[in-house]
Amino acid sequence: MILLLGGTSSTSPLTLRLAQAGYQVLVSKATAIPLEIPAHGAVESRSGPLDELGLTRLIADRGIRAIVDATHPYAGVIRATARRVAQSCGIPYLSLTRAATITHRSDGVELAADHPSAALAAFSHQRPVLLTTGSKNLAPYVAEARRSGLALIVRVLDHADSIEACHRAGIAAARMILGRGPYSVADNRRQIRQFGIGVLVAKDSGAAGGTAEKLEAARAEGCQVIVVQRPRSADPSEDENSFTEIDALVEALDESMKAEGGTGKREG
Repeated sequence: MILLLGGTSSTSPLTLRLAQAGYQVLVSKATAIPLEIPAHGAVESRSGPLDELGLTRLIADRGIRAIVDATHPYAGVIRATARRVAQSCGIPYLSLTRAATITHRSDGVELAADHPSAALAAFSHQRPVLLTTGSKNLAPYVAEARRSGLALIVRVLDHADSIEACHRAGIAAARMILGRGPYSVADNRRQIRQFGIGVLVAKDSGAAGGTAEKLEAARAEGCQVIVVQRPRSADPSEDENSFTEIDALVEALDESMKAEGGTGKREG
């Protein structure tokens, strides 16, 4: 069985491709937020966070032969944990990662190493801020909004967990945009105008994450953009185990399974 750590829009096509290739797949997601998983006789699913011990136990209990990581490129903790556990358990680890689209600073775009730095940079422009990085890491932005007296608008999933995170951070309902992306250029422009936004904070989530649409909308509306850079892994083997195309990952998985002895695929 293959353990697929899901979390992005690539989870569904990757799951189906693995099942069609003959693998039994257990899809794991960390939260109760809905994630599309294809109906297939070779596919099972579970939900709930996994720490190092929980992941190790799951591998032993379910006879996991390999970990395929399709979590968000900013999910640095689970990605590092999965690589470490796979190595300690002696099984292959492969990741599907969206290709980065922002690799350097340009006109109207500033890069920030982390969320605290992004919050400082965003509110230094003395204009209302639209945060499009989700419901995690809200604290530094809320703190800077209060300190500066500037408006903070957050765009999050229309799900109870995300809304509750905003409430806990002290963000009023009138300052939330609820929905599920990716958003079009027109959507982004409309929201920027609606709230008088002057600064947009984003992650480099790749093409599937709507990054290009955010940048185009921000340019058209005269907004400054702050991009929180992707976390850097200390694992030098990450690149050789990371793929941006599903077919390339499945091919590499096949080779890994053969090298381990056998295909790891179901019979019949």
